[in-house]
Parts: sequence; structure tokens; C-alpha cells
Amino acid sequence: MKASAFVYPWDVNGDPEAPDRIAALGARQATLASAYHSTRALTPRHPHHRVVTARHAAVLYPADARWEGRALRPWPAGDWAPGDAFGEAARALTAAGLEVHTWVVLAHNSRMGEEHPGTSVVNAYGDRYPWAPCIAQPATRAYLVDLAAEAAVRPGARGTELESLGWYGLAHLHAHDKIGGVTLGDAGQYLMSLCFCPSCREGYGRHGLDAGELAAAVRAALEPVWRGAPSDGGWAGVEQLLGEAKAAATRAWRDTTARTLQEEAVAAVRAAAPEGFQVLLHADPVPYHCGANAGVDPAHILSLADGVVVPCTGGAGLLAPFAEQNRTGAVLAANFTVVSGMGGSPGTLARDARGAAELGATELRLYHAGLASDGDLDAVRDALAGL
Repeated sequence: MKASAFVYPWDVNGDPEAPDRIAALGARQATLASAYHSTRALTPRHPHHRVVTARHAAVLYPADARWEGRALRPWPAGDWAPGDAFGEAARALTAAGLEVHTWVVLAHNSRMGEEHPGTSVVNAYGDRYPWAPCIAQPATRAYLVDLAAEAAVRPGARGTELESLGWYGLAHLHAHDKIGGVTLGDAGQYLMSLCFCPSCREGYGRHGLDAGELAAAVRAALEPVWRGAPSDGGWAGVEQLLGEAKAAATRAWRDTTARTLQEEAVAAVRAAAPEGFQVLLHADPVPYHCGANAGVDPAHILSLADGVVVPCTGGAGLLAPFAEQNRTGAVLAANFTVVSGMGGSPGTLARDARGAAELGATELRLYHAGLASDGDLDAVRDALAGL
């Protein structure tokens, strides 16, 4: 199975041994960040630093003239990825024999929420989620589509992986998160992720819902949850809390909004890309889910993109709905965390990869070559050699 290792430009630039080290794992591809959210990351082998603090969401290359005069535009990186950091790293990785694909984070941007608060998801209580741009807003959608095309199609890249191309909501590892005091469950997460910005309020109206009444219904449905009542049960749990009719209407609005954004972004990437450029989405087969792995309709997304990257750490069951589409040539990449300190299990990677293959996986993704310890990388190397 073809394997690709995720990597940041700052893992490579300034470390002449990094490209060969990644290639020696047995991976044929590097999925290299070109547009990324704020983070604090270890670089355990870099000769010049051990911790990189990316203070805000940024593009890791010089943005082009398409953004001139626009209020919403990507921010350049600071000293953590100066200049064309992506291009420098891509050239080094290519020279080591690795095929480079871009890794593009889209609807996850805290700086946008801070500087343009009107762009953020607003919950039923009026709280803004500055890390989560609302994908229903026309200006935000235009920004995301253009960013997808620009950040995906970088010189030397053979394909792209688009992350967070859909709704973002409450479940996000924000700085020093302290939101675990009440277990919301799947249904509670959905209700707390519903957006009530002006665009969404209008959208609910087009589906027969009064936005004010809907917000009140969400708050009423969540009141027992705050007191400890369960809110799990998947979509049936949402229907139980909110009522079937209201729940269905919210889905009609949100599903259509996400689907059309995915269509527009993939079309924009294809229009900008050379022939044979591969387009994958980080995806969850449950359409109403929010987050980095955007909720999608498996049949729909595999009719647009060349495949999906699916989270499989802890179990590969999310692959099955994509495999059931029986789409010839589709890439179904099983994404495994291989950093022990982040909950990964590199020692069982070979076994886990075989299990994923039985469920339909055609490729592997390894998160994350730059963050992993030497021991973790040794385990990855042994696992890939045995596949």
C-alpha cells in the first residue's frame, strides 16, 4: 500500500537530513502543509529548534495578486515559515525521491474570527466560535474556494489533500480547552455547532424555520444535557432532542451548504491544476459531523474528488461507507496517528493497516513524521517494510 507522511515545512527547512529520513520510512509521498492553522509543534530532531509556534492561520508561500483589495485574504506566515517555505521544503523532499502533495486547511482560522468576527459561527446562545468560519456566508465561501485553488496547486505538487472543507463547530482543540466538563455526545455536539449568523438565519427561513424559534428550541433541548442527561444516539438523538421536523430542516440547509462548497472548491482546484493532479478530501462519512474531517455524503464526494482521507486511529470502521460505493480507482486512504504521545500506536501499524485494507483502504496516511519520536519512526519503518 502506498503510504504518505504528513509533514510541515519547518520540519524540513534548515534540517538537511529530514528529507532522506522521511523517505527512509518507506513512504513514497509527503503530504506537506501549504496553508495551516495556528499550532505549537515539536521538532524533536531539528538542528536549530525544538518548538515551533505558528501564531496564526497562514499560507506558507507568497500569496498571489488575486487577493488584492479583498477584506478576506490569507495572512502570510511569520518567522516560523518565512518566504516560500512550502516551495523550499517541497524541492528538498522531491530531491529525496518523494512525491509531494499539498495539505490545505480551509474552514479553520482563528485569526479570521478575531479580525473579522462577523465571519464566525454563532451558536444558539449567541456565542461566537472564532476558530470556525461560517461556510454559508458568501464572502467566506469565495475566500475558501480561492484559497483551495491557490494553496492546493503549488509548483512541484502532484496532488492535494483538503482538510476542513465543510462545517466547523464546537469540537475544536482551542487554546487551553476547558469544555469537557459536560459530556455533550454526538447529538449535543450537533446542536452546539448549529450556526445562527445572519446567513444561516436566512437559510433556515428558506427551509420553513423561524431562526429565533429554532434557537430557542435548541436551548430548550440542551437544558437537560447541561444537567447531565445523555445526548448521544447519533442522528436519532438529535431528532429526539430537537424534534424530527426541525432536525430535518437544519440538515437540509447545512448539507446543501457543505455539498455546494465542496463542489465549488474541488472545481476550482481542478481548473487551476495540471492534468492528472489528484484531489482528496479529509472526510467523515456522517454528513452532519463537523471538524477537520468534514462530514460528507460518501457517494457525492467520491463523484467529485479522487478519493478521501479517513481517520482510522482507534478503528477503521469509517472506511466502510466509502468502500461500499465501489468506485473504481477511488483512493481510500486510512489515516493513522503514529505519534505515541498523541494517542497513536505505531507498534501496531502493520496489523492496523492490514485491517484497514480488509475494509477497503487503498493507501495509508501517517500523522505525523515531523512530530514523532525516533522510536515511533523506527516502528513505522518496520511496519511499512512488512506490508
